[in-house]
Amino acid sequence: MYLVTASEIQTMDRQTIEGWGIPGRVLMENAGRGATRVFLKAFGDLLPAKVGIVAGRGNNGGDGFVMARYLAQRGIPTTVYLLARRDAVQGDAAANLNLLDGLKVSIVEIPDQQALETQRLAMHHQKIWIDAILGTGLKSDIQGYYRTVIEMINQFNRPVLAVDIPSGLNADNGQVCGVCLRACVTVTFGLAKLGQQLYPGVDYIGDLHIIDIGIPDFVVEKVAPRQFLLTPAMVKAGLPIRPADTHKGRTGHLLVIAGATGKSGAGAMTAMAAMRAGAGLVTLGVPSSLNPGMEIQVLEAMTEPLPEENDGCLGASAFDPIMALLDGKKALALGPGIGTAASTCQLVHRLLAECPLPIVLDADGLNCLAQDLTSLKRLQAPLVLTPHPGEMARLLGASTQTVQQDRVQAARQLASDYAVHLVLKGARTVSAHPDGRVFINPTGNAGMASGGMGDVLTGLIAGLIAQGIAPESAAQAGVYLHGAAADTLATRSGPIGFLASEVLGALPQTMQRLTASALPSLKPEL
Repeated sequence: MYLVTASEIQTMDRQTIEGWGIPGRVLMENAGRGATRVFLKAFGDLLPAKVGIVAGRGNNGGDGFVMARYLAQRGIPTTVYLLARRDAVQGDAAANLNLLDGLKVSIVEIPDQQALETQRLAMHHQKIWIDAILGTGLKSDIQGYYRTVIEMINQFNRPVLAVDIPSGLNADNGQVCGVCLRACVTVTFGLAKLGQQLYPGVDYIGDLHIIDIGIPDFVVEKVAPRQFLLTPAMVKAGLPIRPADTHKGRTGHLLVIAGATGKSGAGAMTAMAAMRAGAGLVTLGVPSSLNPGMEIQVLEAMTEPLPEENDGCLGASAFDPIMALLDGKKALALGPGIGTAASTCQLVHRLLAECPLPIVLDADGLNCLAQDLTSLKRLQAPLVLTPHPGEMARLLGASTQTVQQDRVQAARQLASDYAVHLVLKGARTVSAHPDGRVFINPTGNAGMASGGMGDVLTGLIAGLIAQGIAPESAAQAGVYLHGAAADTLATRSGPIGFLASEVLGALPQTMQRLTASALPSLKPEL
């Protein structure tokens, strides 16, 4: 499902009006009518309560004026609080504001802080609020009495429906522009906005409804947004189809290189996740001193002892044995728990440059890579990187805060610059690809903030690649299934305390549910 930026939806609106001939006022009417339908459904049990519509002077306010008309015609007591002088409203918004004169709608002008103070008590008596102050074009922090209005309505603790997007939310990255109205319902127009599917924006939109306002499909295709929300149908299309007469030799053989003293569990989790993903065979290569314990820990996977350095880590001496192990394999998972000693980093860089198979690189492997990204210019095969925000910051030479402020841009930049597939982990994991396309994952929950979850994801993605799934599709399916399995556990036993190994156990059931199309997705409303 498409997710659009502010500039993309503005271009679609303009091309619909100018190129297709649908007047802007028709789009505004469709938006306001659709938003009213959602309002009545969401708050019908509270009506006829007093409704306050706080509106700016632009088109977002115009959508609010259309809503005021429909509500008034239903006999719902409605007051419009206009954060401007009435003569400052222009165009289609002004036309819809003028239509309210013949209805029992009170229009209160609040152009400044002084006027706001005179209306504070009256505004407090409104039982439901409609936020039509600011639309999707906001980029800078909200200041002045607009900020005061938003803070005041939040303090009222009344239910709020946001028109298109909560005022104060950046539509492109989900960041709060100083202050933001917290909605329990958001009605967005045409297509969902990128910032509505990223944190912290997700916490401000409440229930999201998408209203078709008449933007033609060909306009959407012409603009060609490069952001998508992963849906069950998209993920299902990328999963392997297993014939009834298949055998383990046909379902892929994965090599996992992982582990160091004190970190052996990472490799075990990765290997078992690959098998849960359906890989027919998995070989786990570890430092030789860890091999006896691994043979007991991973019963279904094969193990291979590798030459180790004096500190119990894999190093340059393991390169030739690893290259020999690649024979007959379909993919390589590299990095979980291997450490960052100088010789280990040398091994990682050489494998990146010379391995002929698709690689999934995670954890310590990423930290080794961060010391010198030039290895990414010598890749022999596709590469999937799976950093958490801290690892991503090291790869970019930036701060974690900078990464988190615009996760999509950070992921897109590195994926495009180095022609790799990148999975930026965290709430609403971002999958970015060399062509600039980005996919946001809606599954997962806070219970995943525990050790081993990243190792499971690495094995899951690598296990799918080993079965012949393209790295791009494997990355998307992996993050979706990973989060969906954790959601199953959170529903069953609560969002705190389940283990990465339990996510492993939930993967087969989750994959079965996905192929049966039993997982929810967000769809536009007519």
